[in-house]
Amino acid sequence: MAVRTTPAPPGPRHRARAVPLADDRPDALWDMERSLRRRGFAAVAGADEAGRGACAGPLVAAACVLPAGRRGRVPGLADSKLLTAAARDRVYQEVVERAEAWSVVVLPVADLDARGMHVTNIEALRRAVWALDPGADYVLTDGFPVPGLARPTLAVWKGDRVAACVAAASVLAKVTRDRIMLDLHERWPQYDFAVHKGYSTAAHDAALQRYGPCPEHRRRFVNVVRARDAHAARGVQLTGSGAMVDDGFMRPVSGEPR
Repeated sequence: MAVRTTPAPPGPRHRARAVPLADDRPDALWDMERSLRRRGFAAVAGADEAGRGACAGPLVAAACVLPAGRRGRVPGLADSKLLTAAARDRVYQEVVERAEAWSVVVLPVADLDARGMHVTNIEALRRAVWALDPGADYVLTDGFPVPGLARPTLAVWKGDRVAACVAAASVLAKVTRDRIMLDLHERWPQYDFAVHKGYSTAAHDAALQRYGPCPEHRRRFVNVVRARDAHAARGVQLTGSGAMVDDGFMRPVSGEPR
């Protein structure tokens, strides 16, 4: 799997606006790209991330340009959260084989702790779009604007459910991150990363309380901080905490992973 992380120089900002969309027609997922192509934007990219709400593991962002016509109709394509793990793997392979361009960017926990989630999330999405080769003429992002892309952009509410290229990016990001979490499970099996993928669950929080955080836990999350402090109070030495810029703690997100 190619991972491209070298950014192109940033250009002028383009204002993005959030647009709520919903349509149950089978081909509605491709409507936005068709409309933009009719307006002269031949290469329409989608960008999305996975892992923003997790309290452990990296943040992964992806961007994708699907071809026009039948080749761009990826079988089974949908928001990654609506697919089973097996279905995501199948769609991932189809996207990689069909896409005109795709990229994945992985930001480690140290970056998230040092710079904060919002800053690193925007940076990861921006770098994923810049890494596309060939580049995009227009960019659709999931949920919120990403400034500094040097091309027209639009933030689409629930974009991974209404725009095919964003759904494809969500699958690329989610599958990549899940595979990384499986590798981390081999290194720290006591946390069961293979099951919850770093998100907050009762079992994950119980493991944090018992073992304390490992280097892959994010020190900006309150449940991680509590587990760290509890172990420090008991005189347990923890590694990998590192320095960070404190712009506020984040609460763990349970339920629907991103």
